[in-house]
Amino acid sequence: MPDRAVVFIDGNNWFHSIRDIGVDDRGRLDYRAISLKLLGPRVWVGTRYSIGRVPQRGDTRLYGDQRRFLANLTAQDARISAHLGRLEPRTVDDPAARQLQSYLSSLVVRIDRRVYHDLLRIARSHRNTEVMVEKAVDVMLAVDLVVMAERDEFDAAYLLSADGDFTPAVTAVKAHGKKVYAVSPTHGAQLAAVVDSFIRPTREWFADCYR
Repeated sequence: MPDRAVVFIDGNNWFHSIRDIGVDDRGRLDYRAISLKLLGPRVWVGTRYSIGRVPQRGDTRLYGDQRRFLANLTAQDARISAHLGRLEPRTVDDPAARQLQSYLSSLVVRIDRRVYHDLLRIARSHRNTEVMVEKAVDVMLAVDLVVMAERDEFDAAYLLSADGDFTPAVTAVKAHGKKVYAVSPTHGAQLAAVVDSFIRPTREWFADCYR
């Protein structure tokens, strides 16, 4: 019987982990080559890339970059698909601005009055910043993992992430007799404890995985 495998990519976690080890030209990565290299003799059924959808309003450059990336990604092979969650704005407290404001209020050394007020204005204006937070992506990917295992659509799953939040989903998938492998340059102890193997590719590993 063929040993069928599906690659599940947590796009945000994966992007930052390979960036942190110095993988350059990430937009040129060939995910067909990456999938085949990971799977070895297994039968490649598909690769599912999950990421938050950049909204069209706001940063149009980022929106365009993501659309081009996903178009190039899915054009690499018919077995590669993109699955989009949401990106939502959220106001967060900036600890650096808070610390600067606290430092200025307790300053005992006299500095130029204009410099002092400029720094204080900067601290106050950046006290609250708006960031984009990814929503629904992890849940969507975890549901796909479990449902596809229940439907017997693969024998092995390769999860490109180090996020420990996937631990319950991995446990459920293995309860169906499936193999699960985590793949990330960043080691995740919680996830590593439940998968069959944790694969940690180096920057050099990607050398033959470019288009």
